[in-house]
Amino acid sequence: MKRIGAFILVLLAAVCALYFSERRSESAPVSANPMVEIAADAQRDLTRLPMRLTRLSDHDEIAIGNELAKQYSVGGANLSDEQLALEGYIRRVGSALALHAHRRLPYSFHLLPNRSMINAFSLPGGPVYVGEGLLDLMTSEDQMAAVLGHEIEHIDHYHCAERVQVEARLRNLNLGVIGAVVQIPLSVWEAGYNKDEELEADREGMRLAVVAGYSPYGAVTLFEKLAKLQREYIIHAQSPEEELSQLAIQSLEGYFRSHPQPSERLAQAQRIIAQEGWQNREAQRPFRLEYEVHNGRSVK
Repeated sequence: MKRIGAFILVLLAAVCALYFSERRSESAPVSANPMVEIAADAQRDLTRLPMRLTRLSDHDEIAIGNELAKQYSVGGANLSDEQLALEGYIRRVGSALALHAHRRLPYSFHLLPNRSMINAFSLPGGPVYVGEGLLDLMTSEDQMAAVLGHEIEHIDHYHCAERVQVEARLRNLNLGVIGAVVQIPLSVWEAGYNKDEELEADREGMRLAVVAGYSPYGAVTLFEKLAKLQREYIIHAQSPEEELSQLAIQSLEGYFRSHPQPSERLAQAQRIIAQEGWQNREAQRPFRLEYEVHNGRSVK
């Protein structure tokens, strides 16, 4: 009976998708992909229904996130002038994106000052972290927006909150005791989510970036860059054109293990651009980090 009910819900979602696609004024390539994605989202929502019934309140999620964030805290005095400017840059772009998020949470954006850290991740309730090594790979502000949008959507779509629930259950932790939840290792947050959630964060993060005025091609060029690095350093099909430390390569290997293949992410991004008619939004803003040092202090 449950399977029949799930099938009916998926079928209704597909019919609704077809109806609204027919009402679109813009022409788009005919494809079954949008319907498949909506049907998959509906099926995934059904499997996450138990989590929704016992979901953390926003208040508890924020409290847990704030407590976890203390373990990542890096005082401004420990950052170089360039790193302070990078963190300010992340905050400006992230704050512009967060204005368009569905959930009104205290989103915050932070730099992890480690050039070997080629990753970004988010915590429940709003904190987002970007490794300095990932920023080193970027050539446009739109690429940063794609990364930050992706991480915001992990929070916005309750991926982080649901991970708290799963980990607490696996470790027999009391969700009502913040100190107990902090026992969840930091590595859990640095790891990626399942494939469906990662691709969902990609899709919604792109849309968030576009609404905030950024180019969807920020995601495209970033995925192209990651695909190139995967070929050069992981698959070893080519000689590396960039010099990365061994620690950075290890970080890169971990990133690829915990995320869908760059080729799959790239294909989805290009498909969404075609579906949404965003082909004319190619122009990207340069990655511009501007600061001066006066008497040992950085000035923006």
